[in-house]
Amino acid sequence: MAAKKKPVRRKKIAAASVGLTAAEMSRVADPDLDRLAEQVSLDGGAVVGRYRDPFGGTPLLLVALPIDRVEPTPYQRDPSEAHVKRLMGVIETIGRFLDPIVAVREDGQYLTPNGNHRLQALKKLGVRTVTALLVPDATVAFKILALNTEKAHNLREKSLETIRMARALARMGDKETSESAFAFEFEQPAFLTLGRCYEERPRLSGGAYQSILRRVDTFLDEPMSQAIKERERRSRKILKLDDAVSAAVEKLKAKGLTSPYLKPFVVSRVNFTRFSKATSFDFDETLDKIIASAAKFNVDQVKQEDVAKSSGGPADEE
Repeated sequence: MAAKKKPVRRKKIAAASVGLTAAEMSRVADPDLDRLAEQVSLDGGAVVGRYRDPFGGTPLLLVALPIDRVEPTPYQRDPSEAHVKRLMGVIETIGRFLDPIVAVREDGQYLTPNGNHRLQALKKLGVRTVTALLVPDATVAFKILALNTEKAHNLREKSLETIRMARALARMGDKETSESAFAFEFEQPAFLTLGRCYEERPRLSGGAYQSILRRVDTFLDEPMSQAIKERERRSRKILKLDDAVSAAVEKLKAKGLTSPYLKPFVVSRVNFTRFSKATSFDFDETLDKIIASAAKFNVDQVKQEDVAKSSGGPADEE
C-alpha cells in the first residue's frame, strides 16, 4: 500500500512583509496605462486615479465610466433578480455606491467579469456612471470564477459559466491552446462536462454526478475547439446515466419509498469509484460500467431505512 502523502503546509510569512509599500503603490509610470487612460477619456469616462496593486505591483486605473458603455462578460451566469433588488435597496438606503466593479476594455467596450449584479442594480436605479478598477490585461476577464465575490455560485451557475467561457476562449486567439492550459480559469473539469449537461437539461441534479466526475474527469490536452466537442460527447454519457438513475428512482417511488435524496442514493449505490483506491480511471470504461449498474438496479433489495440512513443531504448545492 502506498504511503499517504503528508499535507503541504503553507510556509508562515512574516506580517506586513509582502508586496509594495504605500509610497511604492503611488509610483506609476507605464506607457500602456497612459494609452488606456487616454482611451477612457475618449470613451466619455474619466480617470479618477492610478496605482499599482499592493500584492503583485500590477498597474491599475480607478475610473468613472458611462454606465451604458459597460456590460457583463457574455459567458457569465445570468443575474439573480432577488440579489439585484437587495443591492438596490442597500445602495438607496445608505445613499452610496462603495464597491467598484472590476472591468477590462475590449474592442471599445468595457466588460466586467465580476460586477454584474452591482452593474444591473445601478442601471435599474437610473445611475449615469459606475466606478471601476480598470485592468489593462483583458485576459483577467477569464479569471471569473476566482474573481467573483459578490454572490456565491451554485453548481449549476459555475458549470454553465465555465462551458460558456470555454466556448469564448475557443473563438479567441490561438486555437491550438489546450484546455488544460486554462485549468485555473475552469477550476474543475467536472464543471465543463456538467455545463453542457445543464444546457441540455436545466433541471439536472448535477450534484449527484459531481462525485463521479471528480474521480473520472480530467482536463484535456486537446485544443479548445476539439475539447468542446469532447465535452459534448462526455455530457451525453452523463445524461444517459441520468436517464438510467431517474428510471430507478421512479421504480423506488412506485414501491412506496419517499425521500428528496432518492437520486443521490441510487448514484451512491452504483458508483463503484467511491470504494476504489485507484488514483485514475478511464472515463468511458467507468461511465459505461456505472450506467450498466444503474440500468439493472434492483429496487426489490432496497428498504425505506436504507434510504434514510444514506440521506445526509444533497451531494452539492444546485
